[in-house]
Amino acid sequence: MKKYRYTLVLSALLLSITTIAQPPQGIKWTRDGNGYFSSEGGEIVKYELPGLTKTVIVSKAMLTPKNVSQPLRVRNFFFSNDDKKILIYTNSKKVWREDTRGDYWLLNVADNSLVQIGKTRPSSSLMFAKFSPDGTKVAYVSEYNIYAEDIATGKTTQLTVGGSRKQINGTFDWAYEEEFFCRDGFRWSPDSKKIAYWQIDASKTKVHLMINNTDSIYPFIVPIEYPVAGESPSPFKIGVVDITTAKTKWMDIPTDPVLQSYVPRVEWAANNTQLIIQHLNRKQNESDVMLCDISTGVSTSVYKEKDPAWIDFIALWDEDYSYGGWDWLNGGKEFVWPSEKDGWRHLYRVSRDGKKETLITTGKYDVMDICAIDEKSGYVYFFASPDNATQKYLYRTKLDGSAEAERLSPLNQNGTHGYSVSPTGKYAEHSFSNYYTPPSNEWVSLPDHSSLNGHAVFHAVEKADSAKSNIHFFKVTSEEGVEMDAWMVKPTAFDPAKKYPVVFFVYTEPWGQNVKDEYGIANNFLYKGNMANDGYIYISIDNRGTPVPKGREWRKSIYRKIGLVNIRDQALAAKEILKWPFVDTSRVAVWGWSGGGSATLGLMFQFPEIYKTGIAVAAVGNQLTYDNIYQERYMGLPQENREDFVKGSPITYAKNLKGHLLYVHGTGDDNVHYNNAEMLINELIANGKQFQMMSYPNRTHGIYEGKGTSQHLQQLYTDYLRMYCPPGGR
Repeated sequence: MKKYRYTLVLSALLLSITTIAQPPQGIKWTRDGNGYFSSEGGEIVKYELPGLTKTVIVSKAMLTPKNVSQPLRVRNFFFSNDDKKILIYTNSKKVWREDTRGDYWLLNVADNSLVQIGKTRPSSSLMFAKFSPDGTKVAYVSEYNIYAEDIATGKTTQLTVGGSRKQINGTFDWAYEEEFFCRDGFRWSPDSKKIAYWQIDASKTKVHLMINNTDSIYPFIVPIEYPVAGESPSPFKIGVVDITTAKTKWMDIPTDPVLQSYVPRVEWAANNTQLIIQHLNRKQNESDVMLCDISTGVSTSVYKEKDPAWIDFIALWDEDYSYGGWDWLNGGKEFVWPSEKDGWRHLYRVSRDGKKETLITTGKYDVMDICAIDEKSGYVYFFASPDNATQKYLYRTKLDGSAEAERLSPLNQNGTHGYSVSPTGKYAEHSFSNYYTPPSNEWVSLPDHSSLNGHAVFHAVEKADSAKSNIHFFKVTSEEGVEMDAWMVKPTAFDPAKKYPVVFFVYTEPWGQNVKDEYGIANNFLYKGNMANDGYIYISIDNRGTPVPKGREWRKSIYRKIGLVNIRDQALAAKEILKWPFVDTSRVAVWGWSGGGSATLGLMFQFPEIYKTGIAVAAVGNQLTYDNIYQERYMGLPQENREDFVKGSPITYAKNLKGHLLYVHGTGDDNVHYNNAEMLINELIANGKQFQMMSYPNRTHGIYEGKGTSQHLQQLYTDYLRMYCPPGGR
């Protein structure tokens, strides 16, 4: 329901779907932080900074197995701790969102030997293979069980048994992956003697049955364990398995026997005797950091937090933590922890026993992302934008909380910055764009922010001219006093004496910010042609509840009110815009995908006097059909406040449809299931409402699979919009 929304904004849905790779992505820094590794032209190379001197460290010949003519295609690669061995990930296959299973080969740099890991396992079945810290073994998941392979002897030990779709060891079910970003579900101990892992019990989780009508003469069922709102999640267990004996010790983690609970984070606690976990209750409004003794299984709470709404887990806003990690300080005596308890997302350093905490970042701003922690120099690097919620800048501050945040991004580069900061904070790959400046990249030294390779960003900014862009950022204040950020694209040959149609692009839910000051933000990839040249006004607005850096209250005011607060904010903002003399109030359209499709339906049904045409793609029509982790986090439990789910669901208001509606859904959508479409259709039919509908057979949530699919959807979208919301000034 969420992730495709980001790709839509960037107008690169298909590209992002085909290039997401497993596991951690981004810059692969050398251990000293003075260089990085990259896969280029079928080879693995090393760049030394500051001169960017390039050295080939793994050639195509080294990547070519014996008796094979072609080198391995490097999808990803991973070094052992001593840098003497490299795991090559190849032949990857998609699992839900990312290609997290494939084949792994081990390259010994000393003698250039290349051997396949797990060669007795089925092809492309290995997941998350990684070296033991001492470099003597490789562990991986295959077909729901964990294995460890001795590098010297090739002996493989199966560490878990009974793995299946219903009992998942070392990886996760659909809901954990989708909503907690949990994929890699096991961790080596620092001494290489044990592995901690998740086990997910999906045996009692209800199965959603999707029907495949296209790949066989006889249709067949595609089952997926999918707990909807109100259903208990698949229970978890956290175990520690001994590499030698293959015996598991289970941790004793208290949970509600009926409602269940979640553990989205597990790591070794900077030693070989304890795990540290984050335990969330079913509503996700109580977080409990616990230390687990691996010998006894006893778990001890060290840091608790509650929120009247929900608690954001770190990977939700900082993708670097999607594959694990815990930020320890002072030799494991303290750790860094984020919290919104003072009204803003800030970082704290917390003692190991939780009895002492120090606020690191201070002020009325949100930490948007943690970039790097350089304990040696005493700094944490992070993204923030205190003065403009549509932009993003690099800051740093002292880890002891003794200093104000220091902006490192140049003051004359206003817009959206990206950085991959080295572990030492000495270098960074820097990217920049804003709505009128195309993306550019460079390498910089920090903290002086001096370019190492040609001042590409400086020159891009120097050449850019905001006057040549037809995108305008503005703020709109509703009659209820809610001020919202927005962008607008006016028609190319705009004549203020004429009236033009307006098309609103919406998302509106807690997983999507539309209004960002970055290049291409106002592109509409579904429209065939140029909306501005054709005479449309194109607008997007970020309402309350969207994850913009405006503080906790802004983001969490939507709690138990999805489908109400977001819809009302959008509609009241539109009412102000429709007062503009050049807007044709008879030609007002709205569209969105996934959560944006839900918003489109809500706006068409709840405010039919405003929106005359709507195009909703892959929408949640009934909130009770969506997965429990997402929907309950923001809406509560249906057992306690079912009326909020009903009030927030578009189908509740379908009887109010007056305008023209096009509804689009893929029948193979494993995210927002196709039953949403049929429930909506039934409600519209029952109330005598005419509409148009397009189902794409066996397509998933992205509706991109199959020959001609994307082009067909673009043509459908464009023709419908032009027919019922004709372009041009009048």
